[in-house]
Amino acid sequence: MRTDLPAAAAPVIADDPYSDANLADPYPLFDRMREAGPGVWLEKYGVPAFARFDACKDILDDHATFISGAGAGPKNLHHEPSWRPQGIMESDPPVHTAMRHAIGGVISPKGTRALRGQFQEFADELVERMLQLGGFDAATDFAQEFPLRVFGDAVGIPREGRAENLLALGAMNFSTFGPDDERSKEFFRRGAGTNDWAMANTARERLAPGSMGAQIWDYADRGEITAQQAALLVRAMLSAGLDSTILAIGNTMLCLARHPGQWAKVHANPRLARFAIDESFRFESPFQSFFRTTGRPVSFHGLDLAADTKVAVFVGAANRDPRRWGPDADEYKVERQAGGHLGFGMGIHQCVGQPISRLEMEVLFTTLAQRVKAIELTAEPVPFLHNTLRGWDSIPVRIVPA
Repeated sequence: MRTDLPAAAAPVIADDPYSDANLADPYPLFDRMREAGPGVWLEKYGVPAFARFDACKDILDDHATFISGAGAGPKNLHHEPSWRPQGIMESDPPVHTAMRHAIGGVISPKGTRALRGQFQEFADELVERMLQLGGFDAATDFAQEFPLRVFGDAVGIPREGRAENLLALGAMNFSTFGPDDERSKEFFRRGAGTNDWAMANTARERLAPGSMGAQIWDYADRGEITAQQAALLVRAMLSAGLDSTILAIGNTMLCLARHPGQWAKVHANPRLARFAIDESFRFESPFQSFFRTTGRPVSFHGLDLAADTKVAVFVGAANRDPRRWGPDADEYKVERQAGGHLGFGMGIHQCVGQPISRLEMEVLFTTLAQRVKAIELTAEPVPFLHNTLRGWDSIPVRIVPA
């Protein structure tokens, strides 16, 4: 992964962003990275890194200069093989164009609206169940439970085996977006066999008729994508509406539990639920970092980068940049205009599944706001330490009915 120091030398950061301590609380390091300069040099990994909002957005917007086909992690897939066939997140036009057209056609405004009823039905059931319990783990009983059920049903995969396979698969898959260290290797050990399960259960014959997954296969039948791309897209759809959504639901619950005054505003006006969700994507971004690769030599924010250079993009830092969000960037405020955050990416690789994720969360948190007066932590949450993702293994809470 190591490259030569750029000609216009960047400030050197000796800290390891992927250490346990910095993953548990990344924000002090993110502050130092942003203040050091427009771009910095991560000494441990030998790569330039960007943590300010404008630089990160510029990278994501310029897919021709900062390509994805060489991999979203530090390994250069133009020179080393990927552990699996590359999907939509690690492809460039024209391959990416065809795949995005297919998945975008399925996750359309009309198709998304059609899911609201089934999302609402399970949201009512789940919130009622949590009210009966009173105390529960918001990370497992709530954040995992909802997307696994409603989005799994929407995609059309069998219910049996979802939790056992999809959670480990997501953690394994996204661990390749960070360094290949012992943490990543452990996620691969835990995820052994899960990719085979996912590929088997995204096959045409395993999907419910009329489901979003089945609709993807219609594109293959028309010759617009290949059969392999169809299977990869159904799996990518699961990631788009599952992994990041699970983390985002947990992160939002913790934000609201830690800021009771903000929850009081949402409870008083449930229309604020969608703003609370956007603010949590900004404040605690489920995706913290990933990599791009330069497709040509470029002078970028003061650094001269050769072609085929890996660059680290810290969107979790960009989403707290006071240059973009003001001096209160480190505060969680549900009435903030948080639109434009980088939690869903930008440009052609902006998360195509975000309408589904937004709908899932809007339905769930609006229902919660209507029925719950207070959300209170009952013990310290346990962080989920991952090189790319930010979330929680456990968030013990108690809810007070309205």
